[in-house]
Amino acid sequence: MILDENERIDDLGIKKLKIIQNKEGFCFGIDSVLLSDFAKNIKKDSLVLDLGTGTGIIPILLCGKTDLKKVIGVEIQEEVYNMAKKSIKLNNLENKFEIINENILNLEKIYKENTFDVITTNPPYKKIDTGILNENKKKIVSRHEITASLEDFLKVSKRLLKDKGKFYMVHRPERLVDIIYNMRKYKIEPKTIRFVFSNKNKEPKLVLIKGIKNAKPFLKIEKNLYIYDENGKYSEEIEKIYNSNI
Repeated sequence: MILDENERIDDLGIKKLKIIQNKEGFCFGIDSVLLSDFAKNIKKDSLVLDLGTGTGIIPILLCGKTDLKKVIGVEIQEEVYNMAKKSIKLNNLENKFEIINENILNLEKIYKENTFDVITTNPPYKKIDTGILNENKKKIVSRHEITASLEDFLKVSKRLLKDKGKFYMVHRPERLVDIIYNMRKYKIEPKTIRFVFSNKNKEPKLVLIKGIKNAKPFLKIEKNLYIYDENGKYSEEIEKIYNSNI
């Protein structure tokens, strides 16, 4: 396996799976790990779509955690897409994980309506007119809604999900009103929400959301998830999530 400059191989701690990342680009964080755990009850033989897959972290983790039939990742940045392709080969996942280099807005030209059982996504969190734009282009695209908006992600998901198909997303709590509004607008009913906190003295930093296409209204708020305990160490639940990878 030939790595490009600044690329490295990281061990994911689950079934000997690994991932290739570029330290100059946008490396995956705990949000992707938490989303893969949140979505780990994906049914056997499901066809899964991961929108904005980046280096493929969520599909790779789902291949290790679930019995999905196949997962397709969509990534617009060619350099990041190429890293993900190498990770697929590195892990011998060619039969389970496929990646395409495309804008999610063009997926209607590639896949028919009602194709996927599950859609997962860790989309850019920031609107294009908010926050400080990082000088690194790869990080800008990963963090800001430059190539597709939150509404675009929901619109695409509504079209491609099967009836009663499941939608899993991790995002920022400050966007929760926009998230729920657009989920309802595109017939993906919010069913489960879980807030993620750094610790018990902080405001929530992430929100995990599960929705079901064309489902009846009923929302469950799960107990809070704390990343760190009072001693500044990973909480028991976070340790359990990471240890479950082994």
